[in-house]
Amino acid sequence: MNIFADFNERVVRVVQELGLKDKDGAGLDLSRIAVEPPRDASHGDLATNAAMVLAKPTGQNPRALAETIAAVLRQDKDVVKVDVAGPGFVNLKLSDAFWQVHLASIIADGKNYGRSTVGGGRKTNVEYVSANPTGPMHVGHCRGAVVGDALANLLAFAGYDVTKEYLINDAGSQIDVLGRSAFLRYRQALGDDMGEIPSGLYPGDYLVPVGQDLAADFGRKLLQMPEDEALAIVKDRTVAAMMVMIREDLALLNVHHEVFFSERTLHADNAKAIREAISDLTLKGHIYKGTLPPPKGEKPDDWEDREQTLFRSTEVGDDMDRPLVKSDGSYTYFAADVAYLKDKVDRGFEKLIFVLGADHGGYVKRMEALAKAVTEGRVELTVLLCQLVKLFRDGEPVRMSKRSGDFITLRDVVDEVGRDPIRFMMLYRKNDAPLDFDFAKVTEQSKDNPVFYVQYASARCHSVFRQAKEQLPGQEFTRKTLQSASGLLADEGELALIRKLAEYPRMIESAAIALEPHRMAFYLYDLASAFHSQWNRGTDNVDLRFVKVNEPELTNARLGLVQAVSDVLTSGLALIGAEAPTEMR
Repeated sequence: MNIFADFNERVVRVVQELGLKDKDGAGLDLSRIAVEPPRDASHGDLATNAAMVLAKPTGQNPRALAETIAAVLRQDKDVVKVDVAGPGFVNLKLSDAFWQVHLASIIADGKNYGRSTVGGGRKTNVEYVSANPTGPMHVGHCRGAVVGDALANLLAFAGYDVTKEYLINDAGSQIDVLGRSAFLRYRQALGDDMGEIPSGLYPGDYLVPVGQDLAADFGRKLLQMPEDEALAIVKDRTVAAMMVMIREDLALLNVHHEVFFSERTLHADNAKAIREAISDLTLKGHIYKGTLPPPKGEKPDDWEDREQTLFRSTEVGDDMDRPLVKSDGSYTYFAADVAYLKDKVDRGFEKLIFVLGADHGGYVKRMEALAKAVTEGRVELTVLLCQLVKLFRDGEPVRMSKRSGDFITLRDVVDEVGRDPIRFMMLYRKNDAPLDFDFAKVTEQSKDNPVFYVQYASARCHSVFRQAKEQLPGQEFTRKTLQSASGLLADEGELALIRKLAEYPRMIESAAIALEPHRMAFYLYDLASAFHSQWNRGTDNVDLRFVKVNEPELTNARLGLVQAVSDVLTSGLALIGAEAPTEMR
């Protein structure tokens, strides 16, 4: 249960019972009423802005209206104190009995606690990574991979019908370069002396096995074919090999897409998909023939001052119209984007999310405009940009260069620090903020390392249960017995932990709506901190220890609290894509 949503409904009912009306006698808009945790925990458990958002439309003084609302809320059986603060906030303190009952419901929900229906089954496509299939994944892909994957997990948990998608960019000029690079490695495998790898080709050793496989399968036959025919074979084989490598690399990071969409399919059958997408926009009045003024600053290579087929994107929010068909009849890269977006819409998606690198900033407006034009505003499209990750080792910068072939692969990073530190730390900053990743710090076993601190809390929860089973042999610690004893919890530290657990469903919903998966990492760290704090209080005061051998019922109650903390840590870490360890090694 989301207690904030529950009390929001209670406050709305209070307002309705008071019969408040707009100054003109009309009904009030109650959608702006919110119930949230107060900024200062000493002010209470919940705070509502109801009086402040309703004061102006009702023509009342906000504090006076707050006192009226507070008087009714004081009659709620779960509320022990109501105060009016500041310009008209109403702060509520809930009874210990409410928190004890709520803990029992958390224990009963288990792994489903926090699961929401806020998404309403809305069909959602999250596209992320979509790296060019020209080599292994490098560390620069990590952040987008983690943000996209964790966001997809979060949305699914919040009730959206989510598909994880990867666009294989297998139709651009980079694939021609890849084919020629692999062909060179093929000739090397045949024993030909190719000398230095020419500038402009991919020099990485990861293409050596591809060349060897081609040599084993074809011998010198490819050299005897027309060049375009041979390169077509080489490109197909190389892209397939790169995608196997990319899938393996992503699996190391616990990233698994459900759909791998080939851009090349959009160009199949004489670019049928692209032609149909442009035709659809034409029928909707978004296409015209014309010329574009030269862009400010340096002219791009594909700019033309001749008449082209243009998308009238400025009428749907873009800052310039976009060319789709060049004067020579060839399609622009953006034309494929039009077809790809239409394909997603035709597949029934109502919400489209693209997770891209910071260098795709210019992509945002054109895609938002395109979605408005293609779907006439029915489909929501959001582009999330991930800022760069700066790598350090013991404070010293680590440099990489994909083009030179001397780069740090995703596999290198996973091998050195493990999957979980990468997954957690890539979410420990909002996606649009720069992130520093230090190989030494993310493996440090201290409170200053968030992923260690959270996973250590999980391990401690399991340690408490092992201790209880050793000290109380024969006693059953089922969920039923644990939740039945929750009424015995009265220590302020215990109740504070329950309050923190109660924030989990609200965090899930708000993070999903805002598309901010980093909130999960922040919440888990705060929950772990609260749990470690209560553990430390038990170290200093034996009466507060989780296991009390002479008080089995109190032990059950406290183990119920530990079980709830463990459940939420496990749930949150799973959404992030990390493990909740039962012990630390």
